[in-house]
Amino acid sequence: MNNVTENGHHDDPHTSALMFLGTGCSSAVPNAMCLIQPSDPPCKVCFQSLSTPPERNPNYRCNTSLLIDYSHSAGEHKYILIDVGKTFREQVLRWFTFHKIPQVDSIILTHEHADAVLGLDDIRSVQPFSPINDIKPTPIFLNQHAMDSLKLKFPYLVQRKLKAGQEVRRVTQLDWKIIENDCKCPFVASGLEIVPLPVMHGEDYICLGFSFGKKNKVAYISDISRFIEETEQYLSKKGDQQLDLLILDTLYKNNSHNTHFCFPQTLEAIKRLQPKRAYLVGMTHEFDHYKDNEFLQDWSKREGIQVQLAHDGLRLPIQL
Repeated sequence: MNNVTENGHHDDPHTSALMFLGTGCSSAVPNAMCLIQPSDPPCKVCFQSLSTPPERNPNYRCNTSLLIDYSHSAGEHKYILIDVGKTFREQVLRWFTFHKIPQVDSIILTHEHADAVLGLDDIRSVQPFSPINDIKPTPIFLNQHAMDSLKLKFPYLVQRKLKAGQEVRRVTQLDWKIIENDCKCPFVASGLEIVPLPVMHGEDYICLGFSFGKKNKVAYISDISRFIEETEQYLSKKGDQQLDLLILDTLYKNNSHNTHFCFPQTLEAIKRLQPKRAYLVGMTHEFDHYKDNEFLQDWSKREGIQVQLAHDGLRLPIQL
């Protein structure tokens, strides 16, 4: 892919970047059950987390989330966050500080499940302090189903005006913006045009992925069990433009799942879509980063598509 190297820094202020804040499943890695009720022998991936600092351990995985560092033509940087899961505060402490991320300018939600939204309360920690909430709300883009759910999960974040006699409390300030489940209905977040990519996340549920980038076309699909025909056509090499980078869900290595792609399905989808490069996210503790990337290195040579597991903290400079 053009202009992409791993873990680069701001050598060129006009270069954008993608930062993987989390690459794990809903329960994250290590799996707590592996630690409190260890198997015999114990789970190597999970027990490694007890002795290896997370910043040096690519098998330590928070809830899947991506931060887009979007550089405008003038060199101004805007930070667009995709999903705010249960581990958001930990991701801020670990990776915002490491990569010197000063704020979040926009938020995009794939769906309203816990691993995508339960960190919304902690967005206040990356907003200016105001005891009376007198700050500019952060735009948050989501579909109507997610909006309806979040009105119940977080009524105090959705409420526009205080009721009579209600005390002011400092809470996250959000500007809710409804987007469509339609590839033909793009929206703009902090200056970056983004295309919604509806996919099935179980046969009873539509989840959104997102595509963005003019100089390099990127697609991010974190929760998928099946492609909708229109979305696959939009992303396929047979469509308008070959993907430069595909970021794709893969939950289990050896099993199947009713609401997620697993390793065999993920690799089959990559062969169909034919991106120039792909990174995998959403992994459980079944995946060992080093061992499975060795397998993917051989697979990539055989198939002619560079594929590897992503890891928390990975930063990819890219021209958008």
